[in-house]
Amino acid sequence: MKKKINKAVLAYSGGLDTSCIVPWLKENYGCEVITFTANLGQGDEELAGLEEKAITSGASKAYNVDLRQEFLTEYAFPTLKSGAIYERQYLLGTSFARPVTAKYLVKVAEQEGADAIAHGCTGKGNDQVRFELSVKALNPLLAVIAPWREWKIRSREDALAYAQAHGVPVSTSKSAYSRDRNIWHMSHEGNVLEDPWAEPEEPMFTLTVAPEEAPNQPQYVTVHFNQGDPVAVDGKALAPVELLTKLNELGAAHGVGRADMVENRLVGMKSRGVYETPGGTLLYTAHQGLESICLDRETLHYKQQVALRYAELVYYGQWFTPLREALDAFVSKTQERVTGTVRLKLYKGGCTVVGRKSPFSLYREDLATFGQDDVYDQHDAEGFINLFGLPLKVSALVDKQNGMLPGLQAPDYTDFKRD
Repeated sequence: MKKKINKAVLAYSGGLDTSCIVPWLKENYGCEVITFTANLGQGDEELAGLEEKAITSGASKAYNVDLRQEFLTEYAFPTLKSGAIYERQYLLGTSFARPVTAKYLVKVAEQEGADAIAHGCTGKGNDQVRFELSVKALNPLLAVIAPWREWKIRSREDALAYAQAHGVPVSTSKSAYSRDRNIWHMSHEGNVLEDPWAEPEEPMFTLTVAPEEAPNQPQYVTVHFNQGDPVAVDGKALAPVELLTKLNELGAAHGVGRADMVENRLVGMKSRGVYETPGGTLLYTAHQGLESICLDRETLHYKQQVALRYAELVYYGQWFTPLREALDAFVSKTQERVTGTVRLKLYKGGCTVVGRKSPFSLYREDLATFGQDDVYDQHDAEGFINLFGLPLKVSALVDKQNGMLPGLQAPDYTDFKRD
């Protein structure tokens, strides 16, 4: 016996699965269905006509809300400032898109008096966890319906047959890949990518040009940050959406931002994904370059440890948690002096920091110079090394006293030939 549901708010993309879910909810739960679509910059072609399509599929109301600015300022940029990268490559574009969507699903549910949230995530992926943990954190009284864990549809053919039987308007064309797109990135899974040895086919890539086809001359771009937030490109102040759009265009034109990885999903399996994150790659590279002159050694090294944990929290769907909020407080403190400008060189898929400056820079040329200087007394190094190495010296003396210090073997010069 299914739980009685009066009204459900469905996370709606307008694709085949979520289009089928509208009549399926009505048929199996007897409930009113309201759809919610978050505009996160997935492109006009994906958003066009969704409200009409949702109503035609049986929804009583359809929301389509532009969340691009909030997505960047409250989710993408805080993750950027933390330095979080999942498993050394993934810039978390899908991961931090889910909590902002879930937040507004809950808002609409409360506004409309709904008693359930529904989503089209499969039972094998990470997104089901991200949506449902967010709902639990924001309104634990709402029920969550995940049709992929309940219904008998098991293939695209099944879904098409169900849609046709219920008068759902769907396109019969389909990409060979499973994709997710927003203003931050594009992800690709499935098809030939399921073989980790197979190289991705070039036509698969949607945002970036092939590095081999990128311009033969490098392009330089400057990014300015204020307390860790990107605020200007090439000296021109830009709002978050415009700024990332500009960086996406620059990075994509030079083949920057491709990542091919086999990652560990939260549900336990390994999965191969290929990501295109042109603007995000520029921002991460520039931000790291600026931190290198603005943060002291101890803070920078500890922040690298925090970044690993932060990435896990985002990837695992634990955005709305006390720990993530606490880590954000730490990150915000570290960013108070991360203000300045970074110059990047874009060339054939590469993004390299070639200049950085800040009014808070801790770099001192008079200290770092290899030439003659009157600031740093090199004789001081001897005492520092003696104190820094004192524990090693004491341990070795004790081992020697007890006959435990291993002897060094004499070098073998038998095969040595003098020119």
